Amino acid sequence: MVKDAVASYPVYSFLGLRFAVATIAFLVLFPSTLSRLNGRVIKAGIVAGGFLTAGYVFQTLGLAPGMTSPGRAAFITGMFVVITPFMQAVILHRMPRWTAWVGVASAVAGLWLLSGGGGSGGWNIGDTLVLVCAVAYSGHMIVVGSIGRGHDMRPLTLVQLATVTVVCGLMGLGERAPAPTSASLWIALAVTGVLASAVAFAVQTYAQKHLSPTRTALILICEPAFGGLFAWLAVGERLGPAGIAGAALILVGMAVSQVLAAVVARRGEHDVLEAALEGPPTHLLESE
Repeated sequence: MVKDAVASYPVYSFLGLRFAVATIAFLVLFPSTLSRLNGRVIKAGIVAGGFLTAGYVFQTLGLAPGMTSPGRAAFITGMFVVITPFMQAVILHRMPRWTAWVGVASAVAGLWLLSGGGGSGGWNIGDTLVLVCAVAYSGHMIVVGSIGRGHDMRPLTLVQLATVTVVCGLMGLGERAPAPTSASLWIALAVTGVLASAVAFAVQTYAQKHLSPTRTALILICEPAFGGLFAWLAVGERLGPAGIAGAALILVGMAVSQVLAAVVARRGEHDVLEAALEGPPTHLLESE
């Protein structure tokens, strides 16, 4: 839907409208959120929202006409799960464990195959943009797992949604886009703004109260696989044998980084797995 939408409507204007819809829908679902806002939440939310904005901008630019395909974008975006432990080591000085190294090795091998390693259909600029998106999402999860810790996730999420709305809305002013009129564009705005952001967050938050972090992670790392499935069903995208093998290796890398890391956690460590806005929440380990 995003790829089709930005083929006929400017990227920043689309994102500004999408997140305006998401912000309104979030307030409808959680009407008491405004009363929970405070200065510390707003500051943390703006920082996290900045990384979230970068992630969505680079991902959407990568899906523009002539760039990468939806299926490839789904799996490349999922790389942020294996990137995050290493960013955590640099920023928070929490060294990644062996599971992170195994996970990143599997995911990088998968990325090579997915990008046409040893075959046709090589790496393109759209793939690079989506990989930058994955790095931005990793930064976002680091912020949420550090200065965002201890805050109520609802007001923190609202500030992030509003930040993306404002930044993309201001950048969209230069695009001088007309008001959207096509039914397909409004459907894309409703699905991505209401279902993919506000409703998905609400469902995920509820489910995580009843599931263990390991089971939650195992379910949510299937998101790239569903991205590839819908790309096949909706637009007939086919990854080919090498691409499928690469996608599978990326999923294995995500599983090792998310699920196995929780299984082998040392004594005195516990899981941190917050509901995320951009896909599978990244598994972080904290000392008690």
